[in-house]
Amino acid sequence: MAEKPKDSRRVAGGTRESKGWERQASAVGTEEPRPKAEGLLEEVLRRENLMEALMRVRSNRGAPGVDGMTVEALTPYLKEHWPRIREELLGETYVPQPIRRVEIPKPDGKGVRLLGIPTVLDRLIQQSILQVMTPIFDPHDLDKELERRGHRFCRVADDCNVRVKSKAAGERVMESIARYLEKRLRLKINRDKSAVDRPWNRKFLGYTMTSHHRTKLKVSPQSVKRARAHIKEIVRKGRGRSLPKVIGEMTPFLRGWVAYFRRSQVKDVFEELDKWIRRKLRCILWRQWKKPRTRAGKMIRLGIERERAFASARNGHGPWWNAGASHMNAAITAKWLNQRGLTSLLAEHQRLACLA
Repeated sequence: MAEKPKDSRRVAGGTRESKGWERQASAVGTEEPRPKAEGLLEEVLRRENLMEALMRVRSNRGAPGVDGMTVEALTPYLKEHWPRIREELLGETYVPQPIRRVEIPKPDGKGVRLLGIPTVLDRLIQQSILQVMTPIFDPHDLDKELERRGHRFCRVADDCNVRVKSKAAGERVMESIARYLEKRLRLKINRDKSAVDRPWNRKFLGYTMTSHHRTKLKVSPQSVKRARAHIKEIVRKGRGRSLPKVIGEMTPFLRGWVAYFRRSQVKDVFEELDKWIRRKLRCILWRQWKKPRTRAGKMIRLGIERERAFASARNGHGPWWNAGASHMNAAITAKWLNQRGLTSLLAEHQRLACLA
C-alpha cells in the first residue's frame, strides 16, 4: 500500500477540491493562476510510471478493499476499464472508493492498530502519484532540520532515531526535536514509544544493536518472538498434513523474513531459528508416525540401526523431546529437510550477503 502525498486526493478526486479552491479565490477578489498540475498528472499517467506502479502493487499483494477485487484481478480489469478511468482522472471526476477498515492486534498486545485498506485500483493510482511526487517533496522537513543541526540520524517514514554521545545530550535533543515536531510541523509524538536510551535497549524497524564496543546490527528479540509465533501457527495447522505442504506454506514467510533482515551482522539468530524450525518439523513427523512400531520402521528406513530404532521408539518420552533427541536428528537431517524444500535461514542470509 502506497503512502499518499497530502495533495494526492486533489489529483485523484479533484472535483471537490477544485471547487473549494475556486470559492476561495473568488472570496478574496483576486484571480490567482490555477496551480499547474497538468504536467504532473500527465507524468503520473505515463505508461512507464503506471507499469512500475502496477509491478509494485502486485509485489506488495495485500488484501482486497471494499469492492473485493484481488491483486490478480486488477490487470484484466484495467484492460477493459482503463480508458474510462484515465479520462476521469484527466477530467478531475475520478472519486476513490471508501477505505475498508481493519483492526489488527499490536505486537506488544496493547490494543489494536487501525488499518485502512484501499481498493487495489486506488492503490495503483496512489502508487503512481507517489512515484512522481516523492522526488519533489523529499527530503523530509525533519531530515533537513536534523542535517542543519549536524545530528546523525536514521529515518524511515515516521520512525526516526537520532544518535548522540551522552544521555544528557539525548535528553536535550529529544526535547528540542519534540518541540520542533509538535510546534513547527504540528505532528503528534507517540511518547510511549519515544525514549532516550542505549541503542541495544531499543529496536528500530525490527532491528537492534549489540552492546559491544564495536556495535553490530542484529535482529531484535521482539522480531524473533513474532517470527516464532507465526511459524508455530503454521506448524499447528499442519499437524494433519504432509511435511512438504507444511514446508511449502512456511517457505514464503521464511524467505521474506530473512530478506528483510539481510542487513543483520549477527548470524546466531538465523542459526538458532533454523535448529528450532527443524525440531518443529521433526515433531510433526513423530506425531504422525503415532505407534512405536511405525516409528521404529520409519527410522530404520532412514538409516538408524534396528536395535536403536526400536529402543528410541519405545522410550516413553513425548514428541517434543524426541524431536530434539539424537535418533531423530540422525534420521531427519538438515540435508533431508532441505531436499524437501525447507529454506535454511542461515544459508539464505549468507547468500544475500554475498549479493550485497
